[in-house]
Amino acid sequence: MKPRERYQNGSIRREARKHGAAVWTLRWREQDAHGQTIRRKEIIGTVAEYPTKASAQKASEFLRSTINRETRTPRTTAELVDHYREKELPNKTPYTREVYEGYISKWITPKWGSYSLSDVRPVGVESWLGTVKLSNGSRAKVRNIMSALFAHAMRWEFCDSNPITLVRQSAKRTQVPDVLTADELKALLVELAEPWRTAVYVAVTTGLRVSELLALKWADVDFAAGEIRLSRGIVRQYIGPMKTEASRKPVPLDTGLADVLTRWRGCCPYNQDGDYIFGSPEMNGQQPYWPTAGMEKHIRPAALRAGIQKRIGWHTLRHTFGTLLKANGEDVATVQSLMRHANVSVTMDRYVQAVTPKKRRAQRVIVGLLDPNGPTTLTGQTASC
Repeated sequence: MKPRERYQNGSIRREARKHGAAVWTLRWREQDAHGQTIRRKEIIGTVAEYPTKASAQKASEFLRSTINRETRTPRTTAELVDHYREKELPNKTPYTREVYEGYISKWITPKWGSYSLSDVRPVGVESWLGTVKLSNGSRAKVRNIMSALFAHAMRWEFCDSNPITLVRQSAKRTQVPDVLTADELKALLVELAEPWRTAVYVAVTTGLRVSELLALKWADVDFAAGEIRLSRGIVRQYIGPMKTEASRKPVPLDTGLADVLTRWRGCCPYNQDGDYIFGSPEMNGQQPYWPTAGMEKHIRPAALRAGIQKRIGWHTLRHTFGTLLKANGEDVATVQSLMRHANVSVTMDRYVQAVTPKKRRAQRVIVGLLDPNGPTTLTGQTASC
């Protein structure tokens, strides 16, 4: 429940100090986001600066206007978090809110919640991150969320600087991620049933992220132009736009890949333009399959049956796509463009056409690696649903 707002004049008091001159203080009460009363006190100045209570009262006018603003000035990190939750988190996607809340509640608030904003220092945060039992990538996420909190504080003029900008935390992986060879991919495809066979095939021949793959609808596949057009992503069944201009670039549709998709469209239960390519029967096609369930229940068990001992995830397929492109001698610019990374060069961003012949040739090599005898013979025989 939102705390009741009331105007406060506060009370001016003279306080003696054991060391130094006596000071005037302004005392008032506030309620936190949970309705609990908090007693506040702020030093106005010394008695030498303001000889009378009236002069101290006049000097405190700006501070009184501050404490009676609609938004109270957070004093601690926990209060800043509450303000951030109210003003900033609602603007983020549901999945992002969930991720932020997880890191904030499990790591940031327990350690830093009671600290005043001025007591959060770069060296202290950096030293603490070194003790947190998380991967480098997750530690970097904690650091970035803390930085977002203090950027929010600066934007609302709660503090003058962001101490987290000086915190060093590497996001570098401690081990190289696994990738699959062409032979392993073919063995995996043999073990998979639909729709996961087609899903894996599309993922590894396009480099699509799983959020992009499962958000595809049949209308996004332009068989005539030989392109797959991307306009949305889906995470935990929440649909959102593509984040960057590079991510929205269309990907080529090789004839072999087109044949695989055409075959799947002919036997899948949802094959109209507005349907998801991988629509879930459990949801009557209104939502795509859940990626985690597909990976845990179907793809990883199939990999084990195929004798693959590597740890496989959806991003493994994207890493594999990029690795196979490089192994086949594609130039860096083509690989970057096919992967749709946001850091492609200005030349590639501005002057390369949507789907170039070089991109088509590069994708054709990957399709050929998986299906050297033709796109209709994934297992040596015509594939069926």
